[in-house]
Amino acid sequence: MVTVNIGMLHYILDHVYGAFVHRTKITPPFFSRGWGGTKLELLERLISQVFPEVEGQNWPPSLIQPIWRTVWETQNACLREGVFRTPCDEQLLSALPPESHNARVAFLVPKDVPPQKMACVLHLAGTGDHTFERRLRLGGPLLKQNIATMVLESPFYGQRRPMLQRGAKLLCVSDLLLLGRATIEEARSLLYWLDSEAGFGKMGVCGLSMGGVHAAMVGSLHPTPVATLPFLSPHSAVVAFCEGILKHATAWEALREDLAAKEAAMTLEEVRERMRNVLSLTDVTRFPIPKNPNAIIFVAATDDGYIPKHSVLELQKAWPGSEVRWVTGGHVSSFLLHNNEFRKAIVDGLNRLEWKESSL
Repeated sequence: MVTVNIGMLHYILDHVYGAFVHRTKITPPFFSRGWGGTKLELLERLISQVFPEVEGQNWPPSLIQPIWRTVWETQNACLREGVFRTPCDEQLLSALPPESHNARVAFLVPKDVPPQKMACVLHLAGTGDHTFERRLRLGGPLLKQNIATMVLESPFYGQRRPMLQRGAKLLCVSDLLLLGRATIEEARSLLYWLDSEAGFGKMGVCGLSMGGVHAAMVGSLHPTPVATLPFLSPHSAVVAFCEGILKHATAWEALREDLAAKEAAMTLEEVRERMRNVLSLTDVTRFPIPKNPNAIIFVAATDDGYIPKHSVLELQKAWPGSEVRWVTGGHVSSFLLHNNEFRKAIVDGLNRLEWKESSL
């Protein structure tokens, strides 16, 4: 009985936090400028082209050449920051805000270890994670196990945030799809750089919440096996914006008015159905199974007010061989209290990969 009450407290905490952040007028809602017009049509078309025609045939990642500067260096580790032009093609580039054209990345590496004997995990941003610090804190303790951490600043976030956007509240629905598509391109290029240029022996990709959805997509579409580690993640953005707490943070009235101006008057329920259809493009269960399914570890929370249990189980069902680990808590409390569980999943996922054969 006590467990149920504690679980309920975690669930209530998510709702209290959600009400404070999303229902008060401290920040504007998501998608206050509507659907995104022709950009949304472009993104719907481009994302439907992501799925390979033949199982296991992924388009090759673009090679990038980040320009690095050293932030600090100790006897045991080095933190560098890199900048590179986003590898998105011209169509995507024209849709991205100019502020997002250059990508930023932090790279925390153990010293005096040959790269082929090291692993590196790329950490993708959750909703509202604008800086490198939280993800560097998650990865930092893994240096002792010869695991480097690379942190990508998302398009639309941090220094890449469009001038008119407040915080993480994307202005248009098309921005959410654009953020995801560009993140996948950039992440695959970074993994390719870690493999071909830096020579790491193993690689992984992880993320919390929205970052976990993107990590799953990257793990699915990358041409070589990587550890795929989604934490506190739904199987689709539909769950977050149409079922979970973020439905209270969405500008449904603005979306309805935008549709009414272009098409026809709709009820709010019809607008929500339209949103479900658009965001179904983010359904990870439609993506191919990653090359090494036993190196996929989902970490989910028992009492998550943002991500219902059924969503996590749909992912496991779609990707046989993957593992789900449960931590006790809600979305917010797990995010704060369960970093050791996330680190353990990273280590275990990497241990399930073979070391790359050295070319020396």
